[in-house]
Amino acid sequence: MHEWMVDNGFTPHLVVDARNDAVNVPNEHVQDGKIVLNVSHSATHALQLGNELVTFETRFGGVPRHLEIPMIAVLGIYARETGQGMIFGEEDPPPGASPAPPSPTSAPSSGPRPSAGGSRKPKLKVVK
Repeated sequence: MHEWMVDNGFTPHLVVDARNDAVNVPNEHVQDGKIVLNVSHSATHALQLGNELVTFETRFGGVPRHLEIPMIAVLGIYARETGQGMIFGEEDPPPGASPAPPSPTSAPSSGPRPSAGGSRKPKLKVVK
C-alpha cells in the first residue's frame, strides 16, 4: 500500500495503536490511544517497512526522533489526499467502504481531510 501511494503521488499516513507496549512514539502526540504518522519519504529518514517492524527517523517540532512500530500495532494506512487506504485487524469493513480499488487516475476527493492534530477520524476505504 505504501509503495502504491508513493508511486501515485499520495502522502501515506499510518494509524498506530500507541497503547501497545512495544510502540516507541512521542506520547505528547498521542490522542485517544492512537497516533497518525506521515510515512512519506520526505517526512522520514531511513524508513524500513519490514514484516514485523516499521522503523524510521523523523522530527516532531524540530526534535529528531527514532520511531519503532511493531506491525501488530499498525491499525491502518491511508492516503492523506484521498482518505483511501486499508484498515487492518477488523472483521468487517467500515461503513461506506468501497471494495473496489481506487483508480490511479481518479481525482482526490474534496471532502474533509484527516489531520494528526484534529479530532476528526480519517475516512478510510478498503483497497484490495
